[in-house]
Amino acid sequence: MKPDFSVIDKLNLSLPPVGVFYDLFRPEGLPQLDKGIEKSLCEIFRYAQETGTPFYFGKDNKETCVGRIMVGMDSFPPSAESGQIGPRLGVFDEARCNARLYYSVRRLPCGSVNYVSFVPYRHLTRTPDVLVFTGTAAQLEPVLRASTYSTGESYHSECTPVMGCSWFLVYPYMTGKINFVVPSFVHGLHGRQLWPSDTVVVAVPYQWVPTVLGNLVEMPLELSGHAGKEQYYAEFGGILKNLDEKMKEL
Repeated sequence: MKPDFSVIDKLNLSLPPVGVFYDLFRPEGLPQLDKGIEKSLCEIFRYAQETGTPFYFGKDNKETCVGRIMVGMDSFPPSAESGQIGPRLGVFDEARCNARLYYSVRRLPCGSVNYVSFVPYRHLTRTPDVLVFTGTAAQLEPVLRASTYSTGESYHSECTPVMGCSWFLVYPYMTGKINFVVPSFVHGLHGRQLWPSDTVVVAVPYQWVPTVLGNLVEMPLELSGHAGKEQYYAEFGGILKNLDEKMKEL
């Protein structure tokens, strides 16, 4: 059953969440990204948010960073995997520190993906492989809360100071875990200034999309205790007082 993506409208986000699909075969019914556009993978994602229109990125499209490698279209050169880039960027002190990342950073098997589609949520007709939200922490609080509202799951964030596209585009798909990332903590995302400095990215893999969207419908998006300090203490104090009174009835 197709999830109801319209509930996302209620979040009033400045930029639309985008569904990402990984395909071996060419997607049907979508235009290809103009071959004259040369951007990094994270910039291509941002471009989908800006245009609000769906498209796919193929092996014959140019990409200016490591995105093609992360999605399985290419492989790292030895100079990268040996850790030579990070120290030159000032991110790591030695190549061996940088090299450790290549043992843990998530990337799809080389040759497994030929096309990556970017579909803003209003155009989605099926559940994407990963549904990616951007906004402030306060704006996306309901999205993370929707992951725990009916499950009790904990929030989770995993990232490294480089190769940020892996953590919000590939990691959730490969692990089945919702992940959130602060772009300002990641060298390339920070340097490219794709979003305001207080932005958070929340990436929801396909297994979790129905739960998150369903809970966004069911639960209150705005909590009364978030309206201000006085409201918080009044509500919480009232709950504790009520529980104390009920406990006396045992």
